[in-house]
Amino acid sequence: MILTGPAIAAAVAAAEITIEPYDPARLSSNAYDWRLGDTIRVCDGSLDAAAPTAFTEQMIPDDGLSLVPGLLYLGVTLEKTGSERYAQLLNGDRTTGCLGIWVHVSAPLGHQGHAIRWTLEIRAAKPVRIYPGMTFGKLVFLTAFGAADSYQQQAAKYAATDGIDISRLYEEIAGGPR
Repeated sequence: MILTGPAIAAAVAAAEITIEPYDPARLSSNAYDWRLGDTIRVCDGSLDAAAPTAFTEQMIPDDGLSLVPGLLYLGVTLEKTGSERYAQLLNGDRTTGCLGIWVHVSAPLGHQGHAIRWTLEIRAAKPVRIYPGMTFGKLVFLTAFGAADSYQQQAAKYAATDGIDISRLYEEIAGGPR
């Protein structure tokens, strides 16, 4: 079941959900409007699942940054979110989608115990300017049924992420980085 805005607010007040920084005005009927952080990585060159991704990292200036179609960008949420009780789904929204921005299509699930600033996969259909702190999507909290180990206890490769993280699939591929 999806939590309503008032249920999210109650869970934040009861310390069952963490949203830092939290702004109750960002609650909607069944989601929280999350914002883009101030740092972005541009993935350089070809991508290879068996090797770490090369990138350049930069701050997004207050006057914005133009995204170029065909490039993969990795961004980060302004908010750090998490819950031991609820799972999370992080998505873009209609507002960014209507600008031709595809954000976080492939990995929307935040497990129980997953308390991080989210790494975002960002693509642009056309040149588009983005700004730090702009609303970039919606975060939904879901009631989980059954017992679950804390995400932190599973020694998951992204459990300690507190910023932008590249794919670590290369760690699973025999022989490691090529």
